[in-house]
Amino acid sequence: SGLLSRLQTSAPTVRTLSSPKSFSQNIPSCLWKLGRLNHVAIAVPDLEKAQSLYKDVLGAQVSETVALPEHGVYTVFVELGNTKLELLHPLGEKSPIASFLQKNKTGGMHHICIEVDDIKAAMTELKKKKIRILSEEPKIGAHGKPVIFLHPKDCHGVLVELEQA
Repeated sequence: SGLLSRLQTSAPTVRTLSSPKSFSQNIPSCLWKLGRLNHVAIAVPDLEKAQSLYKDVLGAQVSETVALPEHGVYTVFVELGNTKLELLHPLGEKSPIASFLQKNKTGGMHHICIEVDDIKAAMTELKKKKIRILSEEPKIGAHGKPVIFLHPKDCHGVLVELEQA
């Protein structure tokens, strides 16, 4: 007559999608495909300290520092089992990371990088969908592959890098 009997007699509510097909019908077909998360980039004010945190304290495999003058950054990659972290530090005063660190003194997440199977097709389609791309042509990124960046205001406040897989 109490709570126990009410629990025993009430039927559970089960929510399901009507069918897998109806869910996928809402996804438009593209000439390109979004792939896996390649890395999450973190701007750091002190690259040596950040490298030491991941290598010496957390025990991660950490790459050597690489200068990318075209992008105005030094990069270091931290290997994780399923993706990477990219540590970014300014290279030169005009570095976009320098201006980021002026606003975020202790550093922080800068961008995410997602692989695509056809970066040119992605650019064409994204432009048609009014997503701003921060360069006219792809640049060669830290992995030696073409990359583009999508405007954060068009991506819910997140700077998104797309990299040719």
